Amino acid sequence: MSYIRPSFRHPDAQANAKGFTREDYEGALSTLCSGCGHDSVSSAIIQSTFELSIEPHRVAKISGIGCSSKTPTYFLGKSHGFNSVHGRMPSVATGANMANRDLLYVGVSGDGDSASIGLGQFGHIARRNLNMSYIVENNGCYGLTKGQDSATTDIGSKSKKGDPNPYEPIDLCAMALQLGATFVARSFSGDKEQLVPLIKAAMSHNGFAFIDVISPCVTFNNTAASSKGYEFVRDHMQATGKIDFVPVRSEITANYPAGFSEEITLHDGSVIHLYKDDKLDCTDRNSAMNAIAEFNDKGQVLTGLLYVDPDSSDFHKIQQTVSQPLSSLNESDLCPGARALGAINASLR
Repeated sequence: MSYIRPSFRHPDAQANAKGFTREDYEGALSTLCSGCGHDSVSSAIIQSTFELSIEPHRVAKISGIGCSSKTPTYFLGKSHGFNSVHGRMPSVATGANMANRDLLYVGVSGDGDSASIGLGQFGHIARRNLNMSYIVENNGCYGLTKGQDSATTDIGSKSKKGDPNPYEPIDLCAMALQLGATFVARSFSGDKEQLVPLIKAAMSHNGFAFIDVISPCVTFNNTAASSKGYEFVRDHMQATGKIDFVPVRSEITANYPAGFSEEITLHDGSVIHLYKDDKLDCTDRNSAMNAIAEFNDKGQVLTGLLYVDPDSSDFHKIQQTVSQPLSSLNESDLCPGARALGAINASLR
């Protein structure tokens, strides 16, 4: 088997508004298991960034440890990247974002990386509303260490081997809502028609945008007894509605099918068109939490856009940080003198 990507590309390959082709958003060949849902998520990220005409060098992709955290290698190979330690991606992303707010931050994590060892860091990055897209590739198991149950595994769910899980699961979407995340969504790796618009909307959101992607493990959870497997999710998936994301451009003309009834203008002027369930008001945090609980009680997985705050203020605005990257500040900016220091000290007395 060859792991060398062919260099040939069609000379008439489609380019986006910035002149980049899809190849410019690809990465290395994946070494994950054949059929892994994580590869579908990588493909959705490639498609989203290409369609949004994001310049690859403006993206910083950050991950932790796990099968999911390997995936940034497989997309946006011309972007900045940092593979951090287990569960510590949020602190690295926070430091990088504080140093250079001009980059577009994409964090990729897993259910073990975020819901177990990194649970504390996940909680704080959500409540601080750091401006980034945070994607969890949730397969309900530890794929790198032989498939043990993770903290998101549902009660009674069984992997390929082992007893039914006896513990209550952590619902990361519900937790993100409780902690103050300003964009919360859930999707399925096998539903690119839904996932791509959600990623595009998350990348255009001003604040912490969280997407929980059910991404089945084909090695340890490819069984009907697992609630994170393909069979269960496809049989029990209920979407909040059809979603389309329309980025702001000088002129947009589009003909949407009947039923696209909810129009939400985000803080930066971007628009999400959503056909939603009558019981879910995606601008109401409590409505989203109640909908998640309702569908969990019915044994169903609620997907789609769950909540968005169109007037979100990110961490930089809350902290009133400088607008330019810290690396570009000179000595006079960083050392304003004794008078300025005296004023700061006086304000703290």
